Amino acid sequence: MDRAITARRVATLAADFDRSPAYAGLADALVLLIGDGRIPVGTRLPSERELTEALGVSRTTVTRAYASVRDAGYAEARQGSGTYTRVPGGPARAHDRALLPRQSDRAAIDLNCAAPFAPPQIASAYAEAATRLPAYLGGHGYFPAGMPELQAAIAATYDARGLPTDPAQVMVTPGALSGVSIVAQALAGRGDRVLVDSPGYPNAAERVRNAGARLATTEVDPDGWDLDATMARVRQVAPRLAYLIPDFQNPTGLLMSDEERERYAAELRRAHVTAIVDESHQQLALDGQEMPRPFAAYAPDAISVGSVSKSFWGGLRVGWVRAPLDQMDRLTSARVTLDLGVPVMEQLATVRLLDDPAATLDQHRARLREQRDALVAALHCALPDWTFRIPGGGLSLWCELPGPGRGLGIAVTDEAERNGVIVAPGPVFAPDGGLDRFVRIPYTRRVEELERAVAAIADAWAVVSARQTTASRGRGRVMVA
Repeated sequence: MDRAITARRVATLAADFDRSPAYAGLADALVLLIGDGRIPVGTRLPSERELTEALGVSRTTVTRAYASVRDAGYAEARQGSGTYTRVPGGPARAHDRALLPRQSDRAAIDLNCAAPFAPPQIASAYAEAATRLPAYLGGHGYFPAGMPELQAAIAATYDARGLPTDPAQVMVTPGALSGVSIVAQALAGRGDRVLVDSPGYPNAAERVRNAGARLATTEVDPDGWDLDATMARVRQVAPRLAYLIPDFQNPTGLLMSDEERERYAAELRRAHVTAIVDESHQQLALDGQEMPRPFAAYAPDAISVGSVSKSFWGGLRVGWVRAPLDQMDRLTSARVTLDLGVPVMEQLATVRLLDDPAATLDQHRARLREQRDALVAALHCALPDWTFRIPGGGLSLWCELPGPGRGLGIAVTDEAERNGVIVAPGPVFAPDGGLDRFVRIPYTRRVEELERAVAAIADAWAVVSARQTTASRGRGRVMVA
Protein backbone atom coordinates (compact mmCIF):
# COMPACT_ATOMS: atom_id res chain seq x y z
CA MET A 1 0.00 0.00 0.00
CA ASP A 2 1.37 3.41 -1.01
CA ARG A 3 2.24 5.88 1.73
CA ALA A 4 0.67 9.36 1.48
CA ILE A 5 0.99 12.65 3.35
CA THR A 6 -1.81 15.17 3.79
CA ALA A 7 -1.66 18.72 2.55
CA ARG A 8 -2.19 19.96 6.10
CA ARG A 9 0.83 18.00 7.32
CA VAL A 10 3.03 19.35 4.51
CA ALA A 11 1.82 22.87 5.29
CA THR A 12 2.78 22.41 8.94
CA LEU A 13 6.23 21.04 8.11
CA ALA A 14 6.95 23.72 5.51
CA ALA A 15 5.25 26.60 7.30
CA ASP A 16 8.26 28.91 7.44
CA PHE A 17 9.44 28.58 3.84
CA ASP A 18 11.00 31.62 2.16
CA ARG A 19 8.40 33.43 0.05
CA SER A 20 10.70 35.53 -2.13
CA PRO A 21 10.07 33.93 -4.55
CA ALA A 22 7.53 31.60 -2.98
CA TYR A 23 7.90 28.73 -5.45
CA ALA A 24 11.67 28.50 -4.88
CA GLY A 25 11.29 28.71 -1.12
CA LEU A 26 8.63 25.99 -1.12
CA ALA A 27 10.79 23.78 -3.36
CA ASP A 28 13.79 24.21 -1.06
CA ALA A 29 11.66 23.35 1.97
CA LEU A 30 10.30 20.21 0.31
CA VAL A 31 13.77 19.04 -0.74
CA LEU A 32 14.98 19.46 2.83
CA LEU A 33 11.95 17.65 4.28
CA ILE A 34 12.45 14.73 1.89
CA GLY A 35 16.21 14.66 2.30
CA ASP A 36 16.13 14.46 6.10
CA GLY A 37 13.26 11.96 6.11
CA ARG A 38 10.47 13.99 7.65
CA ILE A 39 8.63 13.23 4.42
CA PRO A 40 9.74 9.62 3.83
CA VAL A 41 10.94 8.32 0.48
CA GLY A 42 8.12 6.77 -1.57
CA THR A 43 5.42 9.05 -0.14
CA ARG A 44 2.69 10.41 -2.41
CA LEU A 45 2.61 14.19 -2.08
CA PRO A 46 -0.74 16.00 -1.90
CA SER A 47 -2.24 17.20 -5.15
CA GLU A 48 -1.36 20.68 -6.33
CA ARG A 49 -4.91 21.85 -5.62
CA GLU A 50 -4.88 20.47 -2.04
CA LEU A 51 -1.50 21.99 -1.22
CA THR A 52 -2.49 25.32 -2.78
CA GLU A 53 -5.48 25.54 -0.43
CA ALA A 54 -3.51 24.39 2.64
CA LEU A 55 -0.68 26.89 2.11
CA GLY A 56 -2.79 29.80 0.89
CA VAL A 57 -0.60 30.35 -2.18
CA SER A 58 -1.28 30.40 -5.89
CA ARG A 59 -1.60 27.23 -7.93
CA THR A 60 1.34 28.39 -10.04
CA THR A 61 3.53 28.52 -6.93
CA VAL A 62 2.86 24.87 -6.11
CA THR A 63 3.13 23.75 -9.74
CA ARG A 64 6.54 25.40 -10.16
CA ALA A 65 7.72 24.13 -6.74
CA TYR A 66 6.80 20.53 -7.60
CA ALA A 67 8.59 20.88 -10.95
CA SER A 68 11.72 22.14 -9.17
CA VAL A 69 11.63 19.26 -6.69
CA ARG A 70 11.34 16.77 -9.55
CA ASP A 71 14.20 18.45 -11.42
CA ALA A 72 16.35 18.19 -8.29
CA GLY A 73 15.72 14.43 -8.18
CA TYR A 74 13.65 14.44 -4.97
CA ALA A 75 10.30 13.56 -6.55
CA GLU A 76 8.91 11.79 -9.58
CA ALA A 77 5.56 11.98 -11.37
CA ARG A 78 3.76 8.70 -11.86
CA GLN A 79 1.22 8.67 -14.66
CA GLY A 80 -2.29 8.73 -13.29
CA SER A 81 -1.08 8.33 -9.69
CA GLY A 82 0.50 11.60 -8.56
CA THR A 83 3.87 12.91 -7.40
CA TYR A 84 6.00 10.64 -5.19
CA THR A 85 9.10 11.45 -3.17
CA ARG A 86 12.47 9.92 -3.95
CA VAL A 87 16.15 10.68 -3.36
CA PRO A 88 18.88 10.92 -5.98
CA GLY A 89 20.61 7.57 -6.31
CA GLY A 90 17.91 5.68 -4.43
CA PRO A 91 17.65 4.76 -0.73
CA ALA A 92 21.00 2.94 -0.71
CA ARG A 93 22.78 6.30 -0.85
CA ALA A 94 22.24 6.68 2.89
CA HIS A 95 24.19 3.61 3.93
CA ASP A 96 27.84 3.60 4.90
CA ARG A 97 29.10 0.32 3.50
CA ALA A 98 31.71 0.09 6.23
CA LEU A 99 28.91 -0.01 8.81
CA LEU A 100 26.56 -2.11 6.66
CA PRO A 101 28.97 -4.18 4.56
CA ARG A 102 26.61 -6.66 2.96
CA GLN A 103 24.34 -6.14 -0.03
CA SER A 104 21.42 -7.65 1.89
CA ASP A 105 21.70 -4.92 4.54
CA ARG A 106 20.23 -2.25 2.28
CA ALA A 107 16.66 -2.84 3.37
CA ALA A 108 17.54 -3.49 7.00
CA ILE A 109 16.57 -1.29 9.94
CA ASP A 110 20.00 -0.39 11.29
CA LEU A 111 19.98 -0.22 15.08
CA ASN A 112 23.65 -1.10 15.29
CA CYS A 113 24.69 2.53 14.85
CA ALA A 114 23.30 4.78 17.61
CA ALA A 115 23.35 8.02 15.65
CA PRO A 116 20.38 10.31 14.94
CA PHE A 117 19.43 11.72 11.57
CA ALA A 118 20.05 15.39 10.88
CA PRO A 119 17.83 18.15 12.25
CA PRO A 120 16.66 20.64 9.60
CA GLN A 121 19.04 23.38 10.76
CA ILE A 122 22.05 21.46 9.40
CA ALA A 123 21.31 22.38 5.80
CA SER A 124 20.98 26.08 6.54
CA ALA A 125 24.22 26.01 8.57
CA TYR A 126 26.03 24.58 5.55
CA ALA A 127 24.40 27.13 3.25
CA GLU A 128 25.63 29.97 5.43
CA ALA A 129 29.08 28.37 5.68
CA ALA A 130 29.27 28.33 1.87
CA THR A 131 28.75 32.09 1.77
CA ARG A 132 31.67 32.56 4.18
CA LEU A 133 34.01 30.08 2.56
CA PRO A 134 35.50 32.43 -0.09
CA ALA A 135 37.23 34.46 2.64
CA TYR A 136 39.39 31.41 3.43
CA LEU A 137 40.29 30.33 -0.08
CA GLY A 138 43.38 32.53 -0.24
CA GLY A 139 45.09 30.50 2.48
CA HIS A 140 46.27 26.89 2.67
CA GLY A 141 43.16 25.79 4.60
CA TYR A 142 44.97 23.79 7.28
CA PHE A 143 44.05 24.48 10.90
CA PRO A 144 45.71 21.77 13.04
CA ALA A 145 44.39 23.30 16.25
CA GLY A 146 41.14 24.45 14.69
CA MET A 147 39.84 27.72 13.29
CA PRO A 148 40.16 30.38 16.02
CA GLU A 149 36.48 31.32 15.92
CA LEU A 150 35.44 27.69 16.41
CA GLN A 151 37.95 27.25 19.25
CA ALA A 152 36.39 30.31 20.90
CA ALA A 153 32.84 29.01 20.35
CA ILE A 154 33.68 25.64 21.91
CA ALA A 155 35.47 27.32 24.84
CA ALA A 156 32.35 29.43 25.41
CA THR A 157 30.25 26.26 25.84
CA TYR A 158 32.54 25.22 28.71
CA ASP A 159 32.38 28.71 30.22
CA ALA A 160 28.58 28.43 30.19
CA ARG A 161 28.79 25.08 32.00
CA GLY A 162 30.91 26.53 34.80
CA LEU A 163 34.34 25.46 33.54
CA PRO A 164 36.35 28.54 32.46
CA THR A 165 38.25 27.68 29.29
CA ASP A 166 40.81 29.52 27.22
CA PRO A 167 40.28 28.95 23.46
CA ALA A 168 43.94 27.89 23.34
CA GLN A 169 42.93 24.85 25.46
CA VAL A 170 40.73 23.59 22.59
CA MET A 171 41.85 21.46 19.64
CA VAL A 172 39.27 20.80 16.91
CA THR A 173 39.22 17.20 15.66
CA PRO A 174 37.24 15.05 13.19
CA GLY A 175 34.95 13.78 15.96
CA ALA A 176 35.34 12.67 19.57
CA LEU A 177 36.81 9.30 18.58
CA SER A 178 39.64 11.08 16.81
CA GLY A 179 40.17 13.05 20.02
CA VAL A 180 40.51 9.82 22.00
CA SER A 181 43.07 8.57 19.48
CA ILE A 182 45.12 11.76 19.80
CA VAL A 183 45.14 11.64 23.60
CA ALA A 184 46.04 7.94 23.67
CA GLN A 185 48.80 8.50 21.12
CA ALA A 186 50.23 11.38 23.15
CA LEU A 187 49.91 10.08 26.70
CA ALA A 188 49.78 6.28 26.68
CA GLY A 189 53.13 4.56 26.34
CA ARG A 190 53.35 1.07 24.93
CA GLY A 191 52.26 -1.37 27.61
CA ASP A 192 50.70 1.28 29.86
CA ARG A 193 47.40 0.29 31.41
CA VAL A 194 44.28 2.30 30.58
CA LEU A 195 41.10 1.82 32.63
CA VAL A 196 37.90 1.49 30.58
CA ASP A 197 34.30 0.70 31.47
CA SER A 198 32.64 -2.65 30.84
CA PRO A 199 30.20 -2.27 29.25
CA GLY A 200 31.62 0.70 27.42
CA TYR A 201 32.07 2.29 24.03
CA PRO A 202 33.94 -0.35 21.98
CA ASN A 203 35.47 1.94 19.35
CA ALA A 204 37.20 4.06 21.98
CA ALA A 205 38.57 0.98 23.74
CA GLU A 206 39.92 -0.27 20.42
CA ARG A 207 41.58 3.07 19.68
CA VAL A 208 43.32 2.93 23.06
CA ARG A 209 44.44 -0.64 22.38
CA ASN A 210 45.74 0.35 18.94
CA ALA A 211 47.92 3.00 20.58
CA GLY A 212 49.80 0.16 22.29
CA ALA A 213 48.15 0.41 25.71
CA ARG A 214 46.76 -2.52 27.70
CA LEU A 215 43.12 -2.34 28.72
CA ALA A 216 41.99 -2.86 32.28
CA THR A 217 38.26 -2.94 32.85
CA THR A 218 35.99 -1.77 35.61
CA GLU A 219 32.38 -2.93 35.70
CA VAL A 220 29.46 -0.55 35.28
CA ASP A 221 26.25 -1.99 36.69
CA PRO A 222 22.93 -1.39 34.88
CA ASP A 223 21.77 0.79 37.79
CA GLY A 224 24.94 2.83 38.36
CA TRP A 225 28.65 3.02 39.02
CA ASP A 226 30.09 1.03 41.93
CA LEU A 227 32.77 3.57 42.85
CA ASP A 228 34.12 1.46 45.70
CA ALA A 229 34.88 -1.32 43.22
CA THR A 230 36.24 1.16 40.69
CA MET A 231 38.58 2.71 43.23
CA ALA A 232 39.82 -0.70 44.27
CA ARG A 233 40.45 -1.48 40.62
CA VAL A 234 42.44 1.75 40.20
CA ARG A 235 44.65 0.80 43.14
CA GLN A 236 45.05 -2.73 41.83
CA VAL A 237 46.08 -2.04 38.23
CA ALA A 238 47.72 1.44 38.57
CA PRO A 239 46.51 2.72 35.18
CA ARG A 240 48.14 5.62 33.36
CA LEU A 241 44.81 6.86 31.95
CA ALA A 242 41.12 6.25 32.59
CA TYR A 243 38.55 6.60 29.81
CA LEU A 244 35.03 7.29 31.06
CA ILE A 245 31.65 8.57 29.84
CA PRO A 246 29.92 10.30 32.78
CA ASP A 247 27.14 11.87 30.67
CA PHE A 248 24.58 9.24 29.58
CA GLN A 249 27.15 6.50 29.38
CA ASN A 250 27.20 4.38 26.23
CA PRO A 251 25.55 1.85 26.32
CA THR A 252 23.84 2.05 29.74
CA GLY A 253 22.57 5.65 29.56
CA LEU A 254 23.75 6.31 33.13
CA LEU A 255 24.40 9.88 34.30
CA MET A 256 27.10 10.39 36.93
CA SER A 257 26.10 12.80 39.70
CA ASP A 258 28.19 15.74 40.88
CA GLU A 259 29.01 13.86 44.08
CA GLU A 260 30.17 10.81 42.13
CA ARG A 261 32.28 12.95 39.81
CA GLU A 262 33.96 14.68 42.72
CA ARG A 263 34.73 11.39 44.46
CA TYR A 264 35.96 9.64 41.31
CA ALA A 265 38.14 12.63 40.36
CA ALA A 266 39.72 12.73 43.82
CA GLU A 267 40.66 9.05 43.60
CA LEU A 268 42.19 9.45 40.15
CA ARG A 269 44.14 12.47 41.35
CA ARG A 270 45.54 10.52 44.33
CA ALA A 271 46.58 7.70 42.01
CA HIS A 272 48.11 10.09 39.43
CA VAL A 273 45.71 8.89 36.74
CA THR A 274 44.68 11.25 33.94
CA ALA A 275 41.01 11.05 32.98
CA ILE A 276 39.90 11.07 29.33
CA VAL A 277 36.31 12.24 29.66
CA ASP A 278 33.99 11.57 26.70
CA GLU A 279 31.22 14.18 26.66
CA SER A 280 29.66 13.24 23.32
CA HIS A 281 26.18 12.82 24.86
CA GLN A 282 26.38 15.76 27.26
CA GLN A 283 23.83 17.87 25.37
CA LEU A 284 21.27 15.07 25.11
CA ALA A 285 19.37 15.52 28.38
CA LEU A 286 15.83 14.62 27.28
CA ASP A 287 13.74 15.34 30.38
CA GLY A 288 14.68 18.96 31.07
CA GLN A 289 16.94 18.03 33.97
CA GLU A 290 19.84 20.19 35.09
CA MET A 291 23.13 18.60 34.08
CA PRO A 292 26.02 18.07 36.53
CA ARG A 293 29.18 20.14 36.22
CA PRO A 294 31.84 18.94 33.78
CA PHE A 295 34.06 16.19 35.20
CA ALA A 296 37.07 18.44 34.55
CA ALA A 297 35.67 20.93 37.07
CA TYR A 298 36.69 18.36 39.70
CA ALA A 299 39.83 17.13 37.92
CA PRO A 300 41.88 20.03 36.56
CA ASP A 301 44.25 17.67 34.73
CA ALA A 302 41.40 15.83 32.96
CA ILE A 303 41.22 15.87 29.20
CA SER A 304 37.70 16.23 27.81
CA VAL A 305 36.64 15.13 24.34
CA GLY A 306 33.40 16.14 22.72
CA SER A 307 31.61 16.21 19.40
CA VAL A 308 28.60 17.52 17.52
CA SER A 309 28.00 14.07 15.97
CA LYS A 310 25.37 13.02 18.52
CA SER A 311 23.98 16.42 19.47
CA PHE A 312 23.65 17.68 15.88
CA TRP A 313 24.56 15.15 13.16
CA GLY A 314 27.12 12.40 12.56
CA GLY A 315 27.83 13.63 9.04
CA LEU A 316 29.17 16.85 10.51
CA ARG A 317 32.60 15.48 11.38
CA VAL A 318 33.59 17.98 14.06
CA GLY A 319 34.78 17.18 17.57
CA TRP A 320 37.30 18.60 20.00
CA VAL A 321 39.76 18.01 22.79
CA ARG A 322 39.82 20.34 25.80
CA ALA A 323 43.01 19.96 27.82
CA PRO A 324 45.23 21.86 30.26
CA LEU A 325 47.40 24.40 28.46
CA ASP A 326 50.59 22.61 29.43
CA GLN A 327 49.44 19.50 27.52
CA MET A 328 48.53 21.21 24.25
CA ASP A 329 51.96 21.06 22.62
CA ARG A 330 52.21 17.34 23.33
CA LEU A 331 48.73 16.73 21.96
CA THR A 332 49.42 18.80 18.85
CA SER A 333 52.59 16.82 18.14
CA ALA A 334 50.57 13.59 18.33
CA ARG A 335 47.75 15.06 16.28
CA VAL A 336 49.81 15.97 13.21
CA THR A 337 50.89 12.33 12.84
CA LEU A 338 47.20 11.40 12.41
CA ASP A 339 45.65 14.28 10.42
CA LEU A 340 46.17 17.99 9.72
CA GLY A 341 42.78 19.39 10.57
CA VAL A 342 39.03 19.42 10.01
CA PRO A 343 37.57 20.71 6.70
CA VAL A 344 36.91 24.46 6.73
CA MET A 345 33.28 24.09 5.60
CA GLU A 346 32.45 21.80 8.52
CA GLN A 347 34.10 24.15 10.98
CA LEU A 348 32.19 27.16 9.61
CA ALA A 349 28.90 25.24 9.78
CA THR A 350 29.62 24.25 13.39
CA VAL A 351 30.36 27.86 14.34
CA ARG A 352 26.93 28.77 13.01
CA LEU A 353 25.23 25.98 14.97
CA LEU A 354 27.03 26.91 18.20
CA ASP A 355 26.01 30.56 17.82
CA ASP A 356 22.47 29.51 18.79
CA PRO A 357 22.53 25.83 19.80
CA ALA A 358 19.09 25.89 21.42
CA ALA A 359 17.46 26.49 18.04
CA THR A 360 18.65 23.06 16.93
CA LEU A 361 18.87 21.17 20.22
CA ASP A 362 15.35 21.87 21.48
CA GLN A 363 13.78 20.32 18.40
CA HIS A 364 16.38 17.55 18.23
CA ARG A 365 15.84 16.54 21.87
CA ALA A 366 12.07 16.63 21.47
CA ARG A 367 12.30 14.20 18.57
CA LEU A 368 14.64 11.88 20.48
CA ARG A 369 12.33 12.00 23.50
CA GLU A 370 9.36 10.99 21.33
CA GLN A 371 11.37 8.13 19.83
CA ARG A 372 12.64 6.99 23.23
CA ASP A 373 9.13 6.89 24.65
CA ALA A 374 7.82 5.05 21.61
CA LEU A 375 10.58 2.43 21.91
CA VAL A 376 9.89 1.98 25.61
CA ALA A 377 6.16 1.50 24.95
CA ALA A 378 6.81 -0.98 22.14
CA LEU A 379 9.21 -3.05 24.27
CA HIS A 380 6.85 -3.09 27.24
CA CYS A 381 4.11 -4.37 24.94
CA ALA A 382 6.04 -6.90 22.82
CA LEU A 383 8.76 -8.00 25.26
CA PRO A 384 7.37 -7.41 28.76
CA ASP A 385 9.93 -9.73 30.38
CA TRP A 386 12.91 -7.72 29.11
CA THR A 387 14.18 -5.23 31.69
CA PHE A 388 15.85 -1.86 31.24
CA ARG A 389 16.19 1.55 32.85
CA ILE A 390 14.57 4.46 31.04
CA PRO A 391 17.52 6.85 30.69
CA GLY A 392 17.11 10.58 31.11
CA GLY A 393 19.14 11.17 27.98
CA GLY A 394 21.56 9.72 25.49
CA LEU A 395 20.56 7.55 22.57
CA SER A 396 19.82 3.97 23.59
CA LEU A 397 18.29 1.43 25.98
CA TRP A 398 20.45 -1.26 27.61
CA CYS A 399 18.09 -4.25 27.71
CA GLU A 400 18.61 -7.33 29.88
CA LEU A 401 17.18 -10.64 28.72
CA PRO A 402 15.07 -12.62 31.20
CA GLY A 403 15.70 -15.90 33.04
CA PRO A 404 16.37 -18.71 30.56
CA GLY A 405 17.49 -16.21 27.92
CA ARG A 406 20.46 -14.99 29.89
CA GLY A 407 23.45 -15.60 27.69
CA LEU A 408 21.54 -15.49 24.40
CA GLY A 409 22.17 -11.90 23.30
CA ILE A 410 24.22 -12.94 20.28
CA ALA A 411 21.66 -15.57 19.30
CA VAL A 412 18.73 -13.17 19.41
CA THR A 413 20.56 -10.48 17.46
CA ASP A 414 21.58 -13.04 14.83
CA GLU A 415 17.96 -14.08 14.49
CA ALA A 416 16.79 -10.46 14.40
CA GLU A 417 19.19 -9.79 11.53
CA ARG A 418 17.48 -12.54 9.57
CA ASN A 419 14.27 -10.59 10.24
CA GLY A 420 15.78 -7.41 8.79
CA VAL A 421 16.91 -5.65 11.98
CA ILE A 422 20.57 -5.08 12.82
CA VAL A 423 21.16 -4.63 16.55
CA ALA A 424 24.22 -5.03 18.79
CA PRO A 425 24.50 -7.73 21.49
CA GLY A 426 26.10 -7.08 24.86
CA PRO A 427 29.49 -8.71 24.14
CA VAL A 428 30.25 -5.96 21.61
CA PHE A 429 30.54 -3.58 24.58
CA ALA A 430 32.60 -5.92 26.80
CA PRO A 431 36.39 -5.62 26.29
CA ASP A 432 36.95 -8.75 28.37
CA GLY A 433 34.00 -10.69 26.92
CA GLY A 434 30.72 -11.64 28.56
CA LEU A 435 27.54 -9.54 28.92
CA ASP A 436 25.67 -11.81 26.50
CA ARG A 437 22.53 -11.32 28.56
CA PHE A 438 22.20 -7.77 27.18
CA VAL A 439 21.18 -6.11 23.93
CA ARG A 440 21.56 -2.41 23.14
CA ILE A 441 18.63 -0.85 21.26
CA PRO A 442 19.03 2.79 20.17
CA TYR A 443 16.03 5.07 19.72
CA THR A 444 17.62 7.00 16.87
CA ARG A 445 15.23 5.83 14.13
CA ARG A 446 11.76 7.11 13.39
CA VAL A 447 8.85 5.87 15.49
CA GLU A 448 7.34 3.60 12.87
CA GLU A 449 10.74 2.00 12.20
CA LEU A 450 11.31 1.44 15.91
CA GLU A 451 7.92 -0.23 16.22
CA ARG A 452 8.64 -2.51 13.25
CA ALA A 453 12.09 -3.26 14.66
CA VAL A 454 10.70 -4.27 18.06
CA ALA A 455 8.17 -6.57 16.39
CA ALA A 456 11.01 -8.25 14.48
CA ILE A 457 13.15 -8.53 17.64
CA ALA A 458 10.19 -10.02 19.51
CA ASP A 459 9.77 -12.63 16.76
CA ALA A 460 13.50 -13.37 17.00
CA TRP A 461 13.26 -13.73 20.77
CA ALA A 462 10.35 -16.16 20.42
CA VAL A 463 12.43 -18.34 18.08
CA VAL A 464 15.57 -18.21 20.21
CA SER A 465 13.85 -18.78 23.54
CA ALA A 466 11.86 -21.70 22.09
CA ARG A 467 15.08 -23.19 20.78
CA GLN A 468 16.64 -22.71 24.21
CA THR A 469 13.72 -24.43 25.92
CA THR A 470 13.86 -27.37 23.55
CA ALA A 471 17.62 -27.69 23.78
CA SER A 472 17.66 -27.44 27.54
CA ARG A 473 15.39 -30.43 27.83
CA GLY A 474 17.91 -32.56 26.00
CA ARG A 475 21.29 -31.13 27.04
CA GLY A 476 20.60 -28.72 29.89
CA ARG A 477 22.85 -26.06 28.28
CA VAL A 478 23.22 -24.12 25.07
CA MET A 479 26.71 -23.07 24.05
CA VAL A 480 26.87 -19.78 22.16
CA ALA A 481 30.13 -19.26 20.21
